Amino acid sequence: MVLEEIAGNLITIFLILVVIYIMSKGVVIIQPYEQGLQIRLGKYIGRLNPGFRWVVPIITTVEKLDLRTQVMDVPSQEVITKDNSPTNVDAIVYTRVVDPEKAFFEVSNYRMATVALAQTSLRGIIGDMELDEVLYNRDLINTKLRDILDRETDQWGVKVERVEIKEVDPVGVVKQAMTEQTAAERERRAAILRAEGDKRSAILRAEGERQSMILQAEGERQSKVLRAEGDRLSKILQAQGEAQGLRVLSLGSRPLDKKAITVLSLDALKQMADGQATKIIFPFEISSLVKQSAKFLGATDEMAEDEGVEAAEGLDETILGEIPTSKEVETLLHQLEKKIEEGESIEELKSGKKLD
Repeated sequence: MVLEEIAGNLITIFLILVVIYIMSKGVVIIQPYEQGLQIRLGKYIGRLNPGFRWVVPIITTVEKLDLRTQVMDVPSQEVITKDNSPTNVDAIVYTRVVDPEKAFFEVSNYRMATVALAQTSLRGIIGDMELDEVLYNRDLINTKLRDILDRETDQWGVKVERVEIKEVDPVGVVKQAMTEQTAAERERRAAILRAEGDKRSAILRAEGERQSMILQAEGERQSKVLRAEGDRLSKILQAQGEAQGLRVLSLGSRPLDKKAITVLSLDALKQMADGQATKIIFPFEISSLVKQSAKFLGATDEMAEDEGVEAAEGLDETILGEIPTSKEVETLLHQLEKKIEEGESIEELKSGKKLD
């Protein structure tokens, strides 16, 4: 009797444990970023929202789909460009499930399908472009590839958010040719820059030489003007001095009588005879000198005593003019130099304007 009760209790406990186990199989926890699909006996029942959910165990299957943005790496592949340049290209695709039913029921594996579609589409886009365009127009490639993938994956309930070309790597021969081309281009630019620098340097040197020649010519012109002005003033002063000397000589010779002139002439002959020359040219007539000498010795022609004095007294001394002193000449030279430094004397001198 006791054994029967123990066996009955054990069976009850076992049945309770089995029921608990079966009931626990129906417990489903959906994460906040997931969406559950409930399938019962081969029939789609509906979605399961995030949280604690319970479904009929054993006969119900729950498929969970991640609704977050997922990163898919497109493997590197060798692509022939339009200009027959082999190039290795890979990419990264960012996708997100927007329709869980389509992502599960319309395609067996939407991740694999998206990667395969990205490979084939990328091969077609690169094949229609030249290598330089592939290297410089990555944004264009990204846009075209995203549009193609987004249009095709829309029927799978997948949204392609972004596509990025990760690397464009030409093969060895093409890369070497590109390196040589880049080096040649840099050499060309360097040659252009050097030529431009030489040109600017030559222009600056020519400009400097021109300015130097202009300044030198201006300096020479001013120097010639100063020298000419000095020479002119010197000649004027010298001529004025000679003229005044002649006037003084004329004034002094007026009171001399003929006897004095005869004595001076004989003295001049004496000085000429003391020279070493074998030929003497007399600037006056000898007969007149002899006649004057005879008159002097014989006193045949006499001159009134007051004749020389009257002649001297009757001479107008204004013919001598104003004889400038050395201080007045120095002042005149300083005024001339000051006018030339101010840049006014050249035109004034040419126009005959007097100095102050």
